[in-house]
Amino acid sequence: MPCNHEDLEKRELAFLAPFAQFSIQSRGRKHTESPPDWRTQFQRDRDRVIHSRAFRRLEYKTQVFLNGTGDHLRTRLTHTMEVAGIARNISRALRLNEDLTETIALAHDLGHSPFGHKGETVLNKLMAKHGGFEHNRQSLRIVEELEQKYPGFNGLNLTWEVREGLVKHYTAHDHPSRLEGFEAKSSSLEAQVANLADEVTYYSHDLDDGLEEGLLDEHKLVREVQIFAQADRVVKRQFGNLPSESRRYFIIRTLIDEQVKDVVLTSERKIKSAGVNSADEVRLHAKPLIGHSPRRRQLNLELREYLYKNLYYNPKVHVPNARAVRMLEKLFRHCIRHPEDMGQDAQRRATTDGLQRAVCDYLAGMTDLYAIKEYDRLLKAKV
Repeated sequence: MPCNHEDLEKRELAFLAPFAQFSIQSRGRKHTESPPDWRTQFQRDRDRVIHSRAFRRLEYKTQVFLNGTGDHLRTRLTHTMEVAGIARNISRALRLNEDLTETIALAHDLGHSPFGHKGETVLNKLMAKHGGFEHNRQSLRIVEELEQKYPGFNGLNLTWEVREGLVKHYTAHDHPSRLEGFEAKSSSLEAQVANLADEVTYYSHDLDDGLEEGLLDEHKLVREVQIFAQADRVVKRQFGNLPSESRRYFIIRTLIDEQVKDVVLTSERKIKSAGVNSADEVRLHAKPLIGHSPRRRQLNLELREYLYKNLYYNPKVHVPNARAVRMLEKLFRHCIRHPEDMGQDAQRRATTDGLQRAVCDYLAGMTDLYAIKEYDRLLKAKV
């Protein structure tokens, strides 16, 4: 007999920890649908994210280096896949719901604008008087409104638990966690894992890309960044002197392995100390229960500061991105003056959501390459 969704839900009940989020206990979807035959609700959500247009566009959006500047450099899509892999590993170790964790991880950057965080910053500035722009909230907006695939509703109609996990900040009055009679203080452990896996992935793999491009120097990192020096010593002790590519790979791998181990052991202690016995008890807990040890957090802060100083603000990264962001700003102002130059969907949303929000949605959804092409089409010829 095939394994149906009821069998899968029973497996969860038998294996997952009591504080995990069980599929059978989902608060459901905004628009009622029949349950999937061979998948749990969260597995259906994962597939809907993967098949969305917004997910496919991540392949051509900047992570750190402007998209297309190097064959081996990470894009927003490869970053997302790496986050999902690390998040699943942590979730599995803690006996949490891997499918929910993976879905949140795969969807967490759907709302990112072109040109990375610098693109997000300029859109937030341009939208300051119209609600601002923040990529986590935009991810939620995409899955709730902007994807147009189904005849009965806007968005992807994801479960409450996935939508809850997409927003890190609990200030908006319409945040999914705000339910009548239930005021969450934290998100699910699965959402917390996805959030922390993003941090682990971001700094470790940005470090790798910086080394790949020659903007960071291994010898300086060994002298100035403790977390890198520790990983370097482990690799030398295990393998001796390796060729440069292999050595760099094993250093990054060791760094990630140590991060994951620290998160699992620290989080296990926090969960046990909190005494939570259900997913909702986790949500009512005042502080997150997934995290690093104080020592590891201090080491990560040192790495973060080093990357900002030596990579993110390096002229070879900063100057091309800054130039591209100026294009984005000019495109925004052009579309405000000439909304007829936007796509038809964006023009329709302008009548319901306001012109500024429609322009912001339109630009935020662009890939790096498409934004540059639109700039060339609409503005470069007029300069």
